[in-house]
Amino acid sequence: MIALLLCRRYFFIMQPGLYIVATPIGNLKDVTLRAIEVLKASDLIICEDTRVSRTLLVEHGINKKLIAYNDYNAKAVRPKIIEFLREGKIVSLISDAGTPLISDPGYKLAKLARENGAYVTTIPGACSPIAALTLSGLPSDSFLFDGFLPNKSGARKNRLKGLRQLESTLIFFDRSSRIGETLKDMLEILGDRQAAIAREITKKFEETLTGSIGELIKLLQGRELLGEMVILVEGHGKSVEGFDISELDAEIARLKKQNLPAKSISEILCEKYGISKKEIYARISKIN
Repeated sequence: MIALLLCRRYFFIMQPGLYIVATPIGNLKDVTLRAIEVLKASDLIICEDTRVSRTLLVEHGINKKLIAYNDYNAKAVRPKIIEFLREGKIVSLISDAGTPLISDPGYKLAKLARENGAYVTTIPGACSPIAALTLSGLPSDSFLFDGFLPNKSGARKNRLKGLRQLESTLIFFDRSSRIGETLKDMLEILGDRQAAIAREITKKFEETLTGSIGELIKLLQGRELLGEMVILVEGHGKSVEGFDISELDAEIARLKKQNLPAKSISEILCEKYGISKKEIYARISKIN
């Protein structure tokens, strides 16, 4: 089956295959025009939870066959989906919220579809890690998304130990039921870095909390939060080791002549060079 879609300015033909379609992460209006067109032209829509997806589809007047595909049934359902693709069907893959394949079994389906010669493409849109990054105030030029941390504290700490030397902003998913314990483990392993917690993004009660990890722990004491959220933590500051120390010392001397306090100097140079404030502060006392 080939679907012919009429857009405002042009026609385009949808060929049979797997369409990875991003859906809203909260506000149902945050869906692209192309996503709606593709879903309406689909023979089958694969989703995590049919009840959740049906709400979105009803909102946009879409009535299509839905099949649940999630962590519990993915292995059994994948061959059935591949058979639909072999029959020349247009199949869309959506998640409960955001971009499919992010912390869900969708990547295995996309891989298997390609291995079976199916056409695979993406209809980009909302993605909560990216949305949270734009809200956090943390560096966005380099970041690592690491999904959900392990449930048990020991395993969680071991994972964090493997990430603590990275200079990139770290992004995680977490559940409200364990956010306090996760932050305590982060404080112990990563230190009191700047961080952010983004929740209910694009919804009525959207909230982004920022501050050091220690400050966030205190801020959340006594609060009852629901659902999932995104945690972002600043990366490890660059070390003065391997850095042109003469350049750093010259900058420190220049700023000291302006009678700036050590705290301000460390903040300015941390921003400029990406070196940790602690290491810069240690150099300041050595410069006359």
